[in-house]
Amino acid sequence: MRTPMEEDLKVRTSKYMSYLLRHNPEDLKMNRHGFVHINELLKKLRKRFPADEELVLNIARESERKRFEIVGGEIRALYGHTIPVELEFEEADDIAVLYHGTTPEVASKILAVGLKSMKRQWVHLSPTIELAIEVGMRRTRNPVILEIDANAARRDGLRFYKATDKVYVCNAVPPRFLRKVTSTNHPPKRAS
Repeated sequence: MRTPMEEDLKVRTSKYMSYLLRHNPEDLKMNRHGFVHINELLKKLRKRFPADEELVLNIARESERKRFEIVGGEIRALYGHTIPVELEFEEADDIAVLYHGTTPEVASKILAVGLKSMKRQWVHLSPTIELAIEVGMRRTRNPVILEIDANAARRDGLRFYKATDKVYVCNAVPPRFLRKVTSTNHPPKRAS
């Protein structure tokens, strides 16, 4: 079990890793797929934190939402990029419904104009209401959950991709495929 200081170090290191690998690699040599050599990342992290390779590997392995991927001696963020990287995801053509958790203020705007990637490369979606609630609670204590009719959107040419078991992505979702979930106890039934 980690001490509170060790846990704090892990959280701060993870946030900085996310910043570097998603938003601003600073002077790191990143390839077009977003990979950076772990040793190079470690040198950068050590300028701020007493990080070692074991800590970086634990952060990558233990992340609940699988934020990072390690291949060989390289690491990258799997999603959430605001910098251009070429990620290849498996198309998710079998999921019927996806969810998005957000604040009440933003939900009304999304319902009017649709989900857009904004500064990121992708719109992030959740496969369950519970995960969407978790995501929404990062910004508000009372998240609004939006349901995406992935089947109808797919028939209209939209594509959804599986970044991880807990994160799906797409380019955008027009408002006609969105609706507000009125009860988060059980997924509501769609009117035919």
